[in-house]
Amino acid sequence: LKASLKGMIALGFKGINVTIPHKEKIAQFLDDVSEEAAIVGAVNTVVFEANGTHGYNTDVHGISETLKDYKDDINGTDVSVIGGGGAARAVIYSLIRNFKVNKINIINRTEQKAESMKDYFAAKMLFDSIKTYELFPPDLVDVLSSSKLIINTTSIGMSPDVDDTATEIAESFNENQIVFDVIYNPLKTKFLEIAESRGAKTINGFQMFLEQGAKSFELWTGAAMDLEKVSELLLSKLKT
Repeated sequence: LKASLKGMIALGFKGINVTIPHKEKIAQFLDDVSEEAAIVGAVNTVVFEANGTHGYNTDVHGISETLKDYKDDINGTDVSVIGGGGAARAVIYSLIRNFKVNKINIINRTEQKAESMKDYFAAKMLFDSIKTYELFPPDLVDVLSSSKLIINTTSIGMSPDVDDTATEIAESFNENQIVFDVIYNPLKTKFLEIAESRGAKTINGFQMFLEQGAKSFELWTGAAMDLEKVSELLLSKLKT
């Protein structure tokens, strides 16, 4: 990985995107990383400049942009985050930094991992209003139904496993909620279908995907991406 970075610099690259399994490892080879990348513990965008190599996590920007129109609805409420990986960390960082949420429920298949994340954000961001739960849907109906915002950060329900969902219990959702699934393929997961059937406002991961890419483009070039044009192109590809 270190040698690859040196090669890209030598070839005149302006920057790169980074994906699994290198998001966490690459930071040690960079001259500096942004606050959000350091706290989230993952770099997905690297910019090569004359003064060094710089790492960023544009997923945080994508999440914040996706939810910005719902800021007033989310502020002061309880939210639930399903998952314990890098996407969950980016979501939690964004919720603490950019939204004044009251409490965050972290729901994960392994509650011990959720507990570890709870302790981490309490130490790093001084946010201690976090509760943890094991992903066992029958026990979570009350937790989920009382959450103003529910975010699925896992790959459960992603193509080709479109019949999978974090919960099939419809009573987990209601018309007063916002339900966000970071998956964008398919555009409407079973998780979102169930939430929508209960009257919840649903958001797929497409806008997040678009916005994080646009932010990377801006970091490399200094220019804003034509979001409307790129959105049309991406949607045409996803629907074929």
